[in-house]
Amino acid sequence: MSLPRIAIDAMGGDEGVRVMIEGAALARRRHDRFKFLLVGDEPQIKAALESHPNLQASSEILHTDGVITGEEKPSQALRRAKGTSMGRAIEAVKLGHAGAAVSAGNTGALMAIAKISLRTMPGIDRPALAALLPTLGDNDVVMLDLGANTECDSRNLVQFAIMGAAYARVATGRAEPRVRLLNIGTEETKGTELLRDAAATLKSASGKLAMSFDGFTEADKICRGDVDVVVTDGFSGNIALKAVEGTARFVGDLLRRGFTSSLRSKIGFLISRPATELLKHHLDPNNHNGAVFLGLNGLVVKSHGSANAAGVANAVAVTARLLEENVTERISQDLARLGGEALRMNRPQEERA
Repeated sequence: MSLPRIAIDAMGGDEGVRVMIEGAALARRRHDRFKFLLVGDEPQIKAALESHPNLQASSEILHTDGVITGEEKPSQALRRAKGTSMGRAIEAVKLGHAGAAVSAGNTGALMAIAKISLRTMPGIDRPALAALLPTLGDNDVVMLDLGANTECDSRNLVQFAIMGAAYARVATGRAEPRVRLLNIGTEETKGTELLRDAAATLKSASGKLAMSFDGFTEADKICRGDVDVVVTDGFSGNIALKAVEGTARFVGDLLRRGFTSSLRSKIGFLISRPATELLKHHLDPNNHNGAVFLGLNGLVVKSHGSANAAGVANAVAVTARLLEENVTERISQDLARLGGEALRMNRPQEERA
């Protein structure tokens, strides 16, 4: 079976071409049916490919001179997108030359270029940034939005829930992922009116959608493993994500400091090393790399700018799996099941006419 190519922005990320190509090569070993379009400076890409003949044989290079820097504002990036590796990778998706694009570049620029170039799917007002976070359960948890939309209404949250559930069915294998809205409490009366409206809509549509919705969850429950999808606006989601990541680094640094404070603690470290290695693996962001812009007419995946080769490989692997499982089509089917009326909730009267 022939599968779509994945376009790789080879110039994005802190480490540039070498890590992006090495990560793509690692991913190619796991998903050998995929081919790649490597976008960026051709001489640099060719030099990096010399160490990876397997990737070289399954790739085409699209040369471009321009690179979006981490400091550029989205408006600046949009004006010169057509001449950059990021812009050309997304354009390849728009033109059908690739099924998805992966970049480790500027997140704001990537979001802006992807949204303008690919547009949102029918029935979706705004795309959302979704990522997998580690949990104590058997599966990771899908969380969205993580920063694409700082202000959302209840209709947006319902759409995010539909998109997140479709992603979770691919990521977790659950036929009906457990979906919750992030709130300051689990009681039905807690939170803002828009949260309660979104909850009411999702609850009333539970028989139409392939998800299990049961109200709210709190931030301290995100990684417990008893929920598959956490839905929130981009402002709260980004804060929650950074709090989780900061806590993980705090725990790691605290353990490192404790285990090096004395000879006795160093001996204790050697004894407990299997457990600490497991903790390190579980909290390593490279093992959960790959945030997805859901709701666009095409897949775009964001890799951490600081990701190593294994992290880039995970982002590419996420992309490959979403393409294999046709997550965009799954979202369309769920939107059709829910129908248009609920998705017009809170829309101004003149827009409904």
